[in-house]
Amino acid sequence: MQAWHFSENAYHLLPDAKDYSSIRVTLPNRYYDPELGADLYHRFIDEWVIADELGLEVMVNEHHQTATNLNPAAPIIMGILARETKRARLLILGNPIANRREPVRVAEEMAMVDVYSRGRLEVGFVRGVPYEISAGNHPPTRMHERFWEAHDLILKAWTSHDGPFNWEGKFFHHRQVNIWPRPYQQPHPPVWITSISPATAKKASEHGHVAACFLTGFQGTKAIFDAYRERRTELGLAPPGLDRLAYAALVHTGETDAAGLAGARKLMWYVESNKVPPQFTSPPGYHTTEASVGALRGAGGIFKMFQNPSLESFMENGLVFAGNPDSVYQQIMKFSDYVGGFGHILLMGQAGYLDHRETVKGMQLFAREVYPRLKEQASLAAL
Repeated sequence: MQAWHFSENAYHLLPDAKDYSSIRVTLPNRYYDPELGADLYHRFIDEWVIADELGLEVMVNEHHQTATNLNPAAPIIMGILARETKRARLLILGNPIANRREPVRVAEEMAMVDVYSRGRLEVGFVRGVPYEISAGNHPPTRMHERFWEAHDLILKAWTSHDGPFNWEGKFFHHRQVNIWPRPYQQPHPPVWITSISPATAKKASEHGHVAACFLTGFQGTKAIFDAYRERRTELGLAPPGLDRLAYAALVHTGETDAAGLAGARKLMWYVESNKVPPQFTSPPGYHTTEASVGALRGAGGIFKMFQNPSLESFMENGLVFAGNPDSVYQQIMKFSDYVGGFGHILLMGQAGYLDHRETVKGMQLFAREVYPRLKEQASLAAL
């Protein structure tokens, strides 16, 4: 199992939530102090470098017009980390290619970072969250179609080496595609797809990409991983290795259970502060009819938990792993056993008011006392 340190680089120094209507899209940037923001940027980069030194892998993502994530251009951060880190695999999860007007630019950016890092890049593609549809002036409909066409165009750009090709698709049109540089890894960097539904997992499975779930809990993750495996069987393909499946959770390891839970309560800022009105969470056409009907009927335990988040319910349902090293290990293994195993744990180990010292200590304890046991267990499972 590979463990990845992940932070959304949030700007948590905000006024009381009663003073604004949404933490995304409409929150005035007068609340942002650039001097404090500069300190935070450097702090987060320091923490990723420490993760590299501890033997953890590194994960970065991006969002737009929000205080929850100050990485509006993850490739820039990746360029820095490609130079500053030495050993870690570098995962960008990811590029919101359904919202990007130039997929070829994404292909160029990722190839450049792959070369900078001498082949340590893992490229994730995401559809993009609903909050950023209006902010980016993007159409909320046919996003799945745009996503997969952009995906196909990027992979063709990475793997074409004999001069320009022409692309005339439904959404994208390019007279000449001939990217420089080409990727360091051949035929291209490993590809990840964020999968929060069985349907997305099936598409990722068809391509053999890594399917990554975010805070989908026991039942949701099992359904997604099962769909991935079942689709491989339907197509007559080899069963997927555990390295094709990934899960992201809030994680804090403390010297004691009390210390681990105290850190996890600070991490909960990420969900507790995510105040967003419905016009941004559900733009017309973004969600499938099935998902929209389910939400109207109040279906889905995970959905309800996010409406009234608590550390206890998040831990009970596998969205948070926290406590002393033994407790964290046991929680992750319980989750892994339930979902049939997975090969990547994405550790959201920094958010909100968890300060630098606390973040690093949690990383150190995990890396030294939990991670070796997870790798040993994975090795035994492979025998």
